[in-house]
Amino acid sequence: MTELAWISSAISAARPQAMGALLRYFRDLDTAEEAFQDACLRAIKNWPQNGPPRDPAAWLIFVGRNSGIDAVRKRAKQAPMPEEDQISDLEDAESDIAERLDGAHYRDDILRLLFICCHPDLPATQQIAVALRIVSGLTVKQIARAFLVGESAMEQRITRAKARIADAGVPFETPGAVERSERLAAVAAMVYLIFNEGYSTNSGEAPARAPLCEEAIRLARLLLRLFQTEPEIMGLTALLLLQHARAPARFDQSGEIVLLEDQDRSLWSRKMIDEGLALVDKALRHRKPGPYQVQAAIAALHARAERAEDTDWNEIDLLYRLLEQMQPSPVVTLNRAVAVSKVRGPAEALAMIEPLEDRLSGYFHFFGLKGGLLMQLDRGEEARVAFDRAIALANTAAEAAHIRMHIDRLMKDGAVHAPAKKAN
Repeated sequence: MTELAWISSAISAARPQAMGALLRYFRDLDTAEEAFQDACLRAIKNWPQNGPPRDPAAWLIFVGRNSGIDAVRKRAKQAPMPEEDQISDLEDAESDIAERLDGAHYRDDILRLLFICCHPDLPATQQIAVALRIVSGLTVKQIARAFLVGESAMEQRITRAKARIADAGVPFETPGAVERSERLAAVAAMVYLIFNEGYSTNSGEAPARAPLCEEAIRLARLLLRLFQTEPEIMGLTALLLLQHARAPARFDQSGEIVLLEDQDRSLWSRKMIDEGLALVDKALRHRKPGPYQVQAAIAALHARAERAEDTDWNEIDLLYRLLEQMQPSPVVTLNRAVAVSKVRGPAEALAMIEPLEDRLSGYFHFFGLKGGLLMQLDRGEEARVAFDRAIALANTAAEAAHIRMHIDRLMKDGAVHAPAKKAN
């Protein structure tokens, strides 16, 4: 990993802790975010020369806190200083932050940050978007891609959310048990989207983006400690563990994506799989099924199959059908179509997804699957059109290469013939 990539990775991993602590100190999202950004700039200048700090989060909190204090003092020349209770604990700016991070409030800071971003005064889409921006530091472009909307629309959504939090006078305290339960769904969705952003990467970015997956798992475990009897949080945590367990096998030595059915399953993390399977079994015993539990159960079927050909696609189809009822979505139907193609053939799967094209016209995976199904049906020219569209929508070089690999693999296996070339 390059020096800059390591610094970016360390900052991404430390962001929730640092932002949570800075928010506790300044009780204002914009002030905390500005202080953190200034600390990041100083890290980029300082760490290459002086080496990595013992605790990157502690370093960023200490530097960001001092930077924020300086900014408050500069503003004080033009305006009266805030009341003491508006800026908490500004004295002793050189206290040992690392030691303080070892205390119980280390976790409370993160939860306070999560729950403020997911405040019920905000619409659900704004809750998740602002949490992704503030907690995980994802760019507007990355968040917009996760929501399948344009960047300008997402920028407006985040701006409105931050303004609404400021105008609402949201108390900067960890909510009580009732409020935590009310906000749990939004927080869980935000954690899942953070994981997906880290998971959807190419091999070159994987080392730097892995902290997003690891942070999402850490936050899910933290939520599980708070909500120990909530089966959906068990399902969420299990889902993340079972998916991340496959990380070592997702790319080959040349950096190309390896399809799930072609992965070397001996590389999968057995420890993560065992933890995930135990959580799935524990969640299902509550007999209160929810979307995360169903998705975790699907991932568990893949994890339990010693070989790709042992996968129980019939059960996966049934689980996706249940998920469609719980959480209707064109993406869920698209995923179910994969199982249908394994059980009942590509023609039926293609018939399922064709009505989705208008809603998924900007979705890379739709055209990748459509092209694959068309090629299996020997409809080469139509497949080529779909694949060209998929490559145009690819977010990374790895996604584009994945499409080409899929075509080559089908041709090598003799499942399809190469489409005829047009005359020049």
